[in-house]
Amino acid sequence: GPSGCGKTTALRMIAGLEDISEGVLRIGDTVVNHMPPRDRDIAMVFQSYALYPHLSVYDNIAFGLKLKKTPKEEVRERVAKAAELLGLTEYLDRKPRALSGGQRQRVAMGRAIVRQPKAFLMDEPLSNLDAKLRVQMRAEISQLQTDLATTTVYVTHDQIEAMTMGDRVAVMRKGELQQVDSPQQLYDRPVNLFVGGFIGSPAMNLVEASLEQRNGDLVAVMGSGEILLGRETLAARPGLAAYEGRTLVLGIRPEDLEDATLEGDDGERQRLNGKVTLTEALGSEVMVHFKVDAPAAATDDVRELAKDAGTEGMADRDHEGGATMVGRFGARSQVRSGETIEVAVDTRALHFFEPETGLGIYDGKEREGTN
Repeated sequence: GPSGCGKTTALRMIAGLEDISEGVLRIGDTVVNHMPPRDRDIAMVFQSYALYPHLSVYDNIAFGLKLKKTPKEEVRERVAKAAELLGLTEYLDRKPRALSGGQRQRVAMGRAIVRQPKAFLMDEPLSNLDAKLRVQMRAEISQLQTDLATTTVYVTHDQIEAMTMGDRVAVMRKGELQQVDSPQQLYDRPVNLFVGGFIGSPAMNLVEASLEQRNGDLVAVMGSGEILLGRETLAARPGLAAYEGRTLVLGIRPEDLEDATLEGDDGERQRLNGKVTLTEALGSEVMVHFKVDAPAAATDDVRELAKDAGTEGMADRDHEGGATMVGRFGARSQVRSGETIEVAVDTRALHFFEPETGLGIYDGKEREGTN
C-alpha cells in the first residue's frame, strides 16, 4: 500500500513493538498477543540498518547466534552461507562504516537470515539497493523462503516486489485491509478501483464511460469513442447488465492495448483512436502515451492514487481535456509522436468500477459484500 497506510504499524504489532487493540495474533499455534517480543522467535529487518558500528560484518551477522550460545562451527557455517547469498563474503572483516548503504542493509538481512526463526518480518529491506541488486535479491529472498519454508511478512511500497515475491499479497489503504489474494487474482480481479489502480506498472488507465445498448449489444461509450463488449467480457461480468444507462469507471491496463496495425480482429478486440504524445522505446516493447477524446476518471479513489504517484492535479486536468492513456505496444510498432493512431483494445481484460463506491463490477453482488 501507499505511504502511511499502516504497513509498518501492522508489522510492529506482529513483532510485539506495538499493542494490538483487538483481535488475536498467532505465530504457529501460539497466541502471542501478550508475549514479549524477545519470546516470539521472529527476526525483523528494518528500513534502517541498526548495525553495531564497532563490530565487523561477521560479528554483526553472528551477534544473535552468539547470544544464544550457538556452537562456533555452526555459527561459522550459517554466517558463511548468508554472506555468500548476500554477496558479502569479501566484506566480513570490515566495519559498517566502510560499507555502502546497500551493503549495510544486506548485513542487516544476513543477521536475520542466520537466526532461522519461526517468521521473518521485513520492512522494505531492499529500498537502499541499486536496481540490479534489487532484482537479484528479490529472487534470492523468494528462493530462501522456499528453501526454509519460513513464513515471511514483507512490507513494501513497491507493488512489483509484492507481485513477484508474494504467495499472497495484502493491499492496505488508510489502515484498512482492502484485499488479500494471490498476485494474479489481484491483477485480474481487483475488488475495487484503488486495488486495480495500485497494482500494475504502468498503472491502469482509468476513464469515464457509460453503458448503452446498440442494436441489441452492450457498448461502453467513452466520449466520442465506443467499445463493443463481447460475449466473453459479459460472461465474466454478468453484473454489468444492471448498469445500462449509467456512468462507470472503465479500467484498461497498458498491456491490453496494442498498435492496431500489429493486431488481427478476433471479435474480442475493438478500436480506439488517439493522438500520440510520447513514445518510449525499450527494445522489447514501446510504451506509447496517447490522448483520447474521453474524460479521465476523477473520483476520490483516482485522486488518491494520483497523490501516491505524485501526479496530483493531472486527473482533474485530463477530466476536462481528455484522458492520456498509456499502451504497452510491441517492439515492431512504428508509431511516432504527433500521429493519430488506431489502438486495439482487448475487451476480455476490461475492468469496470462503480464511481460512487469504487467497487469492481463482476457478478452484481458487490454491494452485498459477497465479491
